[in-house]
Amino acid sequence: MAKIEELPDDFDESLNLNDTNHAHQEDDKKTDPVVSSLPPSGLNDIIKDATSNNDISSLPISEETPFPINEERLKEIQNDPAAPRMPPAMASVKSNTTEDLLDMMNKTPLFMTDIEKARDENGENYYLDALMALQNEGTRGEVAQNFREQGNEAAREKRWGDAKEFYTKGIAVLRVKEDKWDKPEDPEAEKKLLRELEEAVFVNRALCNLELKNYRSTTLDCAEALKVNPKNIKAYYRSSQALLALDKIPEALDVVTRGLALDSKNKSLQQVSSKISARKVVLDEIAAKKKAEVEKRKKELLIKSAALKARQIRTRKTAQPPDMEGAEIRLVPDPLSPESTLEFPAVFLYSMDAQSDFVKSFSEMHCIADHLEYIFPLPWDERGEYTISGVECFMDTVSGGLIKAGKKVPLLRILSGGKVEVVDELVKIYVIPTGKVGKFIEKMKERKQAGN
Repeated sequence: MAKIEELPDDFDESLNLNDTNHAHQEDDKKTDPVVSSLPPSGLNDIIKDATSNNDISSLPISEETPFPINEERLKEIQNDPAAPRMPPAMASVKSNTTEDLLDMMNKTPLFMTDIEKARDENGENYYLDALMALQNEGTRGEVAQNFREQGNEAAREKRWGDAKEFYTKGIAVLRVKEDKWDKPEDPEAEKKLLRELEEAVFVNRALCNLELKNYRSTTLDCAEALKVNPKNIKAYYRSSQALLALDKIPEALDVVTRGLALDSKNKSLQQVSSKISARKVVLDEIAAKKKAEVEKRKKELLIKSAALKARQIRTRKTAQPPDMEGAEIRLVPDPLSPESTLEFPAVFLYSMDAQSDFVKSFSEMHCIADHLEYIFPLPWDERGEYTISGVECFMDTVSGGLIKAGKKVPLLRILSGGKVEVVDELVKIYVIPTGKVGKFIEKMKERKQAGN
């Protein structure tokens, strides 16, 4: 099998490893084929084909049996005494059910699909134990190096998830307190190898996390690598990339500056430094724009509040204001001029028929009739009770009572003076058919008494 080497230190980090047009020279090297596990559906197909009454040519004529022969079931199948006895290989397949065959195949590493079912009733599987023992064969450094090399191979093939898993296993071997590996012949060489491996697996796992967009994990892995070697340029580069992706510009600038202090001519660091600077300009412009908008909004609110006080219009806000789709009291045409006209969101309540109409902009210079003219006739008013001359309008007072609002009186005159208050920036107007005014007033009195 070809030797799997670590990602080289001079690897050009600026390259897009996900670009399918880019090919590493290592891709031309051939490695020994690896047999992968077949999915359960594939096993079912193999077994069904093998056990078919019409297809026995694929079964080897051999005395060896791939599975134990179930003699009792074989007798049930081969009930003709005159029929020739099946070859052992065929009998081992035909005498077992599909479920039994799948269960036995699952205990074989080549076909294993469920490790929980891979052991027998005593919890044993010698094949599996032998494979797992291989992972612990050698010194701690040799086992960790094996995981590192497998991770490097997966990374070369851009299988970032698999590579991350191998590096994580390597880290576990390096960090676990229990020492269950062979003792090294040269403790000093082993110590040096462990230090080198710890740096490599963390900085390589950082690359995997970066490609998987696990940016915070990338920065944590780079920090671990820098604890081992504060001069690891890859760690500075990958950490700065992750911080840039998170828009943590001050932190990204700090990391890339530290890296360039160690290697001022590093092209990868220079490129990411330029990207960070460009992103900083964009974010600064966005922040300045937001700040200007906030300042403008504060000023608009102050001027609006001053305009309401100058007109002696009372307002109040509750803990649960209604959703008015962005409608609010505003100064038109210039929200920064107290001399502009005030406009109010308003709701016309047809309380006796449980209906309503919402008006986003009701100018202080307009009267109720101006709006009723285009609202009437109401589509649901089958009796024709709602006409401009056939209704009366009312509004709530500060004390909880009612005032009659003239239909042709400007809204400013109705609101100014302090008897009426605008709650949650919404003007409420009750529109009642003349013949039902008495009933409406009685209902409102009852509601007030119940509230007291």
